[in-house]
Order: sequence, then structure tokens, then C-alpha cells
Amino acid sequence: MSELNGKVVVITGASSGIGETTARLLASLGAHVVIGARRVERLESLASDIQGDGGSVVIQQLDVTELEQMQAIIGAAQSRFGRVDAIINNAGVMPLSSLEALKIEEWNRMIDVNIRGVLHGIATGLPVMKKQGFGHFINIASTGAYEVTPTAAVYCATKYAVRAITDGLRQETVGLGIRVTLVSPGVTESELAESITDNQAREFMKEYRRNALPTKAIARAIVYALEQPVHVDVSELVIKPSM
Repeated sequence: MSELNGKVVVITGASSGIGETTARLLASLGAHVVIGARRVERLESLASDIQGDGGSVVIQQLDVTELEQMQAIIGAAQSRFGRVDAIINNAGVMPLSSLEALKIEEWNRMIDVNIRGVLHGIATGLPVMKKQGFGHFINIASTGAYEVTPTAAVYCATKYAVRAITDGLRQETVGLGIRVTLVSPGVTESELAESITDNQAREFMKEYRRNALPTKAIARAIVYALEQPVHVDVSELVIKPSM
């Protein structure tokens, strides 16, 4: 039996990509998954699949930039299952562009979703986990949290921020029974690139994404971190294509 059987895991950005695949994998291992995203119809379809396979799932419409909606999904998990074992702060956007393109609205959207969304997950989940005396935050960053590429300055800046926030959270929760993991995927199959409106950045990403990881590779890394004994904190995982 999996170590995750019966665990309650909240996943943001669960309507596609890494979030969707992770929800499917965790549910198959016996976890209760509480999934949130803006596209409710996608969540409903995913929930139908999970339930059809005998899994446990709760769906909640979620825009991570709205603190009240983050509070609502954590509240739904508590109401249904009585606790929250883990929060996977996965929601993210990546509308790349050169700085000179001055796509300020897109910059702000990345800052709001990629940084503020993670902070909202922490702000909502941390008091719950402290009261419980246990819990696990898994924050999804990127290899862009370690290096900057052309057209990705703002995106990488948001992921550097997630890395810094995660490190700070880890240091501040030592001894509280709360584990903190940063998962940084390299280029991965997802819909992220579909939000790119800048032609230069779009062409760059076509080439860059030719050798992409399957989302299940990232989901397995997340499961690895979650399955460790309570006294083991997997602090950081960087996952890249091997070829």
C-alpha cells in the first residue's frame, strides 16, 4: 500500500499539464485530491476520470491570485477530510517576451500568478499546518529559477522568487513538523507556451521545447518527495531531460 493512501493533497493549476497528471497519479495511489483551477469544465472532466478509476477527488474553482478563493479550497479540504496533508502550489503562466516589447500586462500577470499565487497558498495553508503539527508544501518553480534565457527575464524572475520564498519557508518551519520542497522542472510538455503572444519568443520556444519531459516525470518526482518518511525533507528537486 502506498504511503500516500488516505493523504489529503490540494493541487492548484490542476486543469492541465503537471497539475492534472499529478492529480491522476496521486489519486491512483489512494490520496484524496482536492483540485483547483479557473477552468471548471476541465476539472469536472478530470474528476470524472478519477472517480471512474475508483479515486477520491473534490473540485473547486480557483484563481490563485484571489486570496479568498485559495482560502475556499483549503476550507473545502478541511471540511471534507478534516485535515490538509500537502499543498502543491503548481499554478503558473509563461507568456514570454523580450523586455523591449513592453508587455506590461503580461509581466503583471506572471507576477500575480507565479508569485502571489504561491504566497496565497502559503498564507492559507501555513496556519492550518501549524495547528495540525504536520504538513508539506510543494512549490513548483522551473529551471528558470537558476538561469535566465532571452525573452524569459520576467518569467525567470518570478521563479527565482518562488525559489527564495520556498527556501525562506523551509528555514522558518524547521521543528514545526512541516516539510517544504521545491520542484524545478526543465522544459515539460504543457500548455504554458500557448500563452506566448510575442512572435520572437514563440519561435524560440518551438525549438527549445523539441525535447520536452512528459508531465508524468514531474508527477513522479512530486510523489517521491511526498512519500518520504515524516522525518525526511526533500528540499529541492531539479528535473531535466537526459538527452
